[in-house]
Amino acid sequence: MSEPQGSEGTTRPLPVLEKQTGTEPLARNGPAADSDPPPVLDGKDAANGRFWSTRRVTAAIVALLLLALVGLFLYDIAAVRADRSPMAWRRELTDQLARRPLDDTWVLIGAGVATALGLWLLALAATPGLRSLLPMRRTHPDVRGALDREAAALVLRDRAMEISGVQSARVRMGRRRADVHAVSHFRDLDDVRADLDGALADAVHGLGLSRPPALSVRVRRPGRKG
Repeated sequence: MSEPQGSEGTTRPLPVLEKQTGTEPLARNGPAADSDPPPVLDGKDAANGRFWSTRRVTAAIVALLLLALVGLFLYDIAAVRADRSPMAWRRELTDQLARRPLDDTWVLIGAGVATALGLWLLALAATPGLRSLLPMRRTHPDVRGALDREAAALVLRDRAMEISGVQSARVRMGRRRADVHAVSHFRDLDDVRADLDGALADAVHGLGLSRPPALSVRVRRPGRKG
């Protein structure tokens, strides 16, 4: 993630909300929006896993390829039934499969490619995807929320810049760990690191994530110019 040049006037992406049942709640502005947040759910209702990607593009590409392949075979079979000669490519493919043994190099390469594609499709079907969204703790059983990783990194970066002695900060936000690299141009590095640890720990807790990432904070002096 590239380091933003400033925090003033920066537009932050809003958390993603998914309404499962019932009517969708309306956003409120004003004094009521500043009230204390509802308590976090405990037990089964509090479980909040990752969001699953629909993968429409991948599914559409696979469907089109399968449709084209099946259509080509059906057309050739219908042509043979109509007393026409089969296509040259199917005759050549049939001859090659009949003459080549199973341990032939090209047979093994074709089998390896088919296996790799099958494993890739199985991985897409078994994994949720949407790695850029961090699930948030539930405060309502019918509402799921997620925070964009870049937005979470920007929050931690802005919080780090508020610490005295920090000249610049760069945050790399992962699903399990947040790496913070800060540059301090004055104050003792140990003091700056201790202040960063406390401030960023509070900031991570304030994000409301269901699985708060572990913090890794590094502080160094600015390099020499020229």
